[in-house]
Amino acid sequence: MEQPITIGVDLAKSVFQLHGVDAEGAVVLRRQLRRSQMLPFFQNLPPCLVGMEACAGSHHWARALGRFGHDVRLMPPSQVKPYVRRGKTDRADAAAICEAVTRPSMRFVPVKSEKTQALLLCHKAHEFLVRQLTQVTNAIRAHLGEFGIVAAKGVHNIGRLLEAGERAHPPATARRPLRLLADQFFQTQEKIGELTREIRREAEASAPAKRLQTVPGVGPITATALVATLPDVTGFRTSRDLSAWLGLTPKPHSSGGKERLGRISKMGNRYLRRLLYLGAMGVIASRRREQPGEDWLWRILQRKTAKQAAIALANRMARIVWALLRNGTEYEAMRAA
Repeated sequence: MEQPITIGVDLAKSVFQLHGVDAEGAVVLRRQLRRSQMLPFFQNLPPCLVGMEACAGSHHWARALGRFGHDVRLMPPSQVKPYVRRGKTDRADAAAICEAVTRPSMRFVPVKSEKTQALLLCHKAHEFLVRQLTQVTNAIRAHLGEFGIVAAKGVHNIGRLLEAGERAHPPATARRPLRLLADQFFQTQEKIGELTREIRREAEASAPAKRLQTVPGVGPITATALVATLPDVTGFRTSRDLSAWLGLTPKPHSSGGKERLGRISKMGNRYLRRLLYLGAMGVIASRRREQPGEDWLWRILQRKTAKQAAIALANRMARIVWALLRNGTEYEAMRAA
């Protein structure tokens, strides 16, 4: 086998497909490897450019192959898809990855460390448990509603709803499942509290997260999520690139020299976009309680709805976050105004 200088790896659970080319672009490697064969194969291979799609397990393999001297680059799958010539096979995917990694206009994903991935796991588990809490809350409310027992909306009112259910004395057959749902509700709440405390400890120990918390609307959860997801913001040329990556910019429908801007694109990381939006809504709620003024946010609120203003503010917050992470500075209210 001739020496490949560029290798595309189609990742999988058990069987990995490799496609390698030499300096002239000729194919010199087409091979399948089992998971146990990956590290020995690349360990015996001279350093070369290795391309992978950013997916589950890709950061682990990037760190592992990088220790052997290989230049490992991760790419968004949506950026690799146009290079697939025809059909959907492992060979075609590996060839497309090998072709895409050499393109000068390709966008790459920074390789995350194990510590960064561990922090992201806290956020993903926290988000998963919050969804579970919402499901259990809706189930309790719906089942008690069938017996004519209702209470005000909100998770904080579930305790009152359960007390009303106990006083109503539903049939004995219904009490046990309702008790099981109530136990799951309180257990899930406790688990969410544990993860929230862990995230707050990480926020206190991280200097970038402390700087981000100086921005109005950015708390410990949002700050640590941004730091863990964006370990290197130099991949974004401008602050607008970050807000566009988060899906907070209008989606264009332009042709013939006529610009038509629609709703926000909602592309990119949905979790970060939601956190920034919720933080912006909190800022707007507090601003409305204050005296009218002539600041930027108040002028928007006079001509737009609260949700539209929250999107605009979330866009602005994303740009500020880019500047703080890139320059290592803190938020200055007067300069932002």
